[in-house]
Amino acid sequence: MQAQPARRKLGLWMATALVVGNMIGSGVFLLPSSLAEYGPISLVAWGFTATGAMLLALVFARLARAHPKTGGPYAYARRTFGDFVGFQTAWGYWIAVWAGNAAIAVAFVGYLAHFWPELGDNKILAAGVGLTAIWLLTAINAYGIRGGGAVQVATTIIKLAPLLLIAIGGLFFIKSANFGEFNASGDSAFGAVTAAAALTLWAFIGLESATVPAEDVKDPHKTVPRATLAGTTVTALIYILGTLAVLGLVPAAALATSTAPFADAADAAFGGWAADLVAIGAATSAFGALNGWILLQGQIPYAAARDGLFPRIFARTTRRGTPTVGLVVSSILVTALMLMNYNASLVDQFTFIILLATLTTVIPYAYASLAELVLLATDHTAFSTRRLTRDTLIALLAFGYTIWAIAGSGYEVVYKGTLLIFAGMPVYAWLKYRDQRTTVQAVEAGETEPPAQAA
Repeated sequence: MQAQPARRKLGLWMATALVVGNMIGSGVFLLPSSLAEYGPISLVAWGFTATGAMLLALVFARLARAHPKTGGPYAYARRTFGDFVGFQTAWGYWIAVWAGNAAIAVAFVGYLAHFWPELGDNKILAAGVGLTAIWLLTAINAYGIRGGGAVQVATTIIKLAPLLLIAIGGLFFIKSANFGEFNASGDSAFGAVTAAAALTLWAFIGLESATVPAEDVKDPHKTVPRATLAGTTVTALIYILGTLAVLGLVPAAALATSTAPFADAADAAFGGWAADLVAIGAATSAFGALNGWILLQGQIPYAAARDGLFPRIFARTTRRGTPTVGLVVSSILVTALMLMNYNASLVDQFTFIILLATLTTVIPYAYASLAELVLLATDHTAFSTRRLTRDTLIALLAFGYTIWAIAGSGYEVVYKGTLLIFAGMPVYAWLKYRDQRTTVQAVEAGETEPPAQAA
C-alpha cells in the first residue's frame, strides 16, 4: 500500500500571517469614516478594544499551549463544558465564518471597482468576479493547507505596505486643525467610547485564527501562542496609528462622507499615486482575508465532525489531510449569500446576517474565557499554578470584555443572534439520535462494545 505524503504544516510566519490577515480585512479601510462622527475620542475606544483583544489573545495563547487541538474556540468549549456547548460554539462560529466570507468577497469586488469601474454598474460581472475569487481560493486551500498559508503570507505583506505608509509616514503630515472637537458625538464621553468601541470590535475578529488549525501548525505548543500574541499586537498598533493619521490628514467633515478614508489620507499626504497604492492594498487585504477565512471554514466542521457533533461527511479528508467537504459546502453557502447580496431587495437582510455572524463569533470568545477559568481550577497538569492568580484575573477581565461587547451589539442583534444559535438545536438532536441508534444496533448485533465513533 502506498504511503500517504506527510502533511506539510504552517510555521510561525504563516500562522502569524493567518492572524494578521484575518483581522485586517476590508473593514479597517472604512472604519475611520464610521468613527468620524465621534471625533478623536474614538482613539480611546480603539485603546479599550485593543486591550480587550490582547486579554482574549492571552486567553487563547494559554489554551493553545495547554491543548493544541484543531477547532480553536470549539475545541476548548467542548473539552470544558461538554458536547452541547461544544456544538453551539461550532455551529455559531461556522455560520460566522462563511457568512462573513460573503461580505468580504463583496468588499473585494468593491475595491477592484476603483480600477475597473464597470464592476460598480454591472451586477452580473461583479457577481462573477466575486464568485471567481471564492472558488479560486477554495481550490487553493483544498489542495493543501500550506498553499493557503503561502497565499496568506504574500497578501499580508502586500496589504501592510499601504497601511504602514499611512500609519507611520502619514504622521509627519497631520494637521491639528483636522482633528476637530475631541468628542463630536454630542453624547457623554462614556457613551461615545462605548458606541465607538462597538464599531472597532469588528476589526479584531479573527485574533483566534491560529488556534483553529492547531494540529496543522508546526510545534503548536509554542507556535500558536506566539502567532496569536504577535499578530494581535501588530494589528492593534497599525489600527491605532492608522486612525490617528487619517484623523489628522482628512478634515472631519470630509472624513464623515468618505468612502475611502485611507486613500483620501494618502492623497492628502503624498499625492494621487499613493491613493492608487492604498486601493491596491485594500483589494489585496480583502482577498487575503477571504483566503484566511476560507482556510478556517473547513477546519471548524471537520473538528466537530471528528467528535460526532457534525455530520460525519465533514470529517473526510484528502490524502493531504485537507477537509475538502467542509471547504466546498461552506463555499456553496457563501455563493448563495453572494447571489442574494446582488439582489438589491435583500441587501438589508444580508447586512444584518453579517452583524449576527459577528455576534456568534464573540460568544465563543466568552466560552473560551470561561473555559480557561474552569481549566485553571481543574487541570493542574496543563496550567502553571505559579501564575494562577494572574491568569485567573486575565481570564475574568477577558470574559467581562466579551459580555460588554455582546451587550453593545444591541437588543435586536442579541435576540436574533440567540434564535440563530438555537436554530442548530434540531441538528444536534438528530446527531444524538443517530449515535444512540448506532449503539442500539451494535448491541442487537451482539457486539460486546459499541462501535467507535466514526471519523
